Amino acid sequence: MPDTTTAVRDLADSHVSRLCVLDPQLGTTLGISPGEDRLTDLSPAGQQARDELATATLAGLNGLHPDGDDERRCARLLRERLETQLAVSEAGEHLRPVRNILGPLQGLRSTFQMMPTASDEDWAAVARRAARVPEALAGYTESLREGVRRGLFAAPRQVETAAAQLRAWTAVGDGRGWFADFASAADVPLALRADLNRATTAAQEALTALTAFLTGEYLPRADGTPDGVGEERYLLLARQWTGADLDLEATTAWAWEEYRTLAAQIREQAGRVLPGAPVLEAMAHLDREGPAVDGAEQIRRRLQDLTDRAMSDLDGTHFDLAPPVRVLETHLAPPGSAAAPYYTRPSRDFSRPGRTWLPTLGRERFPLWTLVSTWYHESVPGHHLQFAHWATLADRLSLFQTSAGSVSATTEGWALYAERLMDELGYLDDPGARLGYLDSQMMRVIRLIVDIGMHLRLPVPEEAGLGPGLHWNAETGRAFFGAHTTRESAFLDSEIVRYLGVPGQAISYKLGERAWLAGRAAARTRNPNFELKSWHMAALSVGTLGLDDLEPELASL
Repeated sequence: MPDTTTAVRDLADSHVSRLCVLDPQLGTTLGISPGEDRLTDLSPAGQQARDELATATLAGLNGLHPDGDDERRCARLLRERLETQLAVSEAGEHLRPVRNILGPLQGLRSTFQMMPTASDEDWAAVARRAARVPEALAGYTESLREGVRRGLFAAPRQVETAAAQLRAWTAVGDGRGWFADFASAADVPLALRADLNRATTAAQEALTALTAFLTGEYLPRADGTPDGVGEERYLLLARQWTGADLDLEATTAWAWEEYRTLAAQIREQAGRVLPGAPVLEAMAHLDREGPAVDGAEQIRRRLQDLTDRAMSDLDGTHFDLAPPVRVLETHLAPPGSAAAPYYTRPSRDFSRPGRTWLPTLGRERFPLWTLVSTWYHESVPGHHLQFAHWATLADRLSLFQTSAGSVSATTEGWALYAERLMDELGYLDDPGARLGYLDSQMMRVIRLIVDIGMHLRLPVPEEAGLGPGLHWNAETGRAFFGAHTTRESAFLDSEIVRYLGVPGQAISYKLGERAWLAGRAAARTRNPNFELKSWHMAALSVGTLGLDDLEPELASL
């Protein structure tokens, strides 16, 4: 009996539904589990259950024969993502996930920010879920202890940074902690307030206990663990973020070519900002004298205005935005976040809108030159346009293709492409804003160079200007980064820890952008009637793809 045209999609959707049972935080992120009050099992048993589901889904996929482009793409993605998940799990990476971003701890806190809070019933679910934080953190601790037993450790730098984050979380609200501060906004009946207080107190105590475990028990055992993960682990983890088997030597060589091109462009643009001045002096001038906004709430409003204007300008001209896509909120990130701005997607039904988040790092003054292109990256036409558009494709694509199977190279590559597009469209003509855009591009190229270099401990080339006989490590990576930007020390320190803690993620931006640009160029060459808006909408409608597939699929549109 022949397969139906949606057989692969049906399997992929079933996988996501079953995965949300095992990973209830994913269900909250997607907005498909209203009232969910469980947290994901972070213990070794929880990972084993998710691996068993992946194995069963792959077995089901083996018996299917994709029919049509959407089915073919879905099958390719499903196989690559699940095989990579199993390989990463087999390597024991779930037994040492201590980092300052994109880790289990950050995901747990983010889950509460995504929960509905409009009614007493919503807040009751928050209270029940907060009461389960101790259990979730106990599972996380169990995984770390199993990693210790197997000799699999996170590096001390990651442990110290994560412990500092946890201390920041517990210091919020005059020492009552982040969970209590989050729940304090609730206007709820007295009995429910008592439940919230008990639950948030238990969560606070669990965070304090985890901090003590990390610093008192885990950190001494992790002593001597190198920051870098080595080539074998790096290639595996880079596939997790890019969906590709990379040639690291060729990738590094390309990154240096990009570095030289950008360095020349930045020198030229700096001369437009402050004629005759060196690059860092021109950047420092913008920090001191360029347009800036005073006050955290004021910068939030300014970025919301920028987002709204971009949405209005681009809709109907370069994109076609469905009504729910046009709603996007700008927020200030909670204390203890990593330094980089970030985005959280809307729920599938848009009952929770997309949101951008700005970490203030204690600042009260915000120069605009570094923020404009970044906000196009996070909002529109960047992350929000892509993720929100995906949410409108429920009648065509599997939920796996638009959520659970997301590949960072597709999403971060699109967001970096979006910055370039806004430059092409003239939105970055202001000399400072354009220097900020080029600085952002340089940051992503430096990420490529130092991420690969630090993890493989490669020699630092003479071109880096750091001196002879050096190798890439946290110190040389930080020095190289600092030599090209006036960003705050806290930001640079956070970024280096990020790269070392999430190997391969930082390189997905430029490699993804390269694929989007090459795909666009090939599509324009192939099609004499190429029209950019039509290509954009078609490209955004194929769902996520790994780098092995992204460029040829985009070229065919």
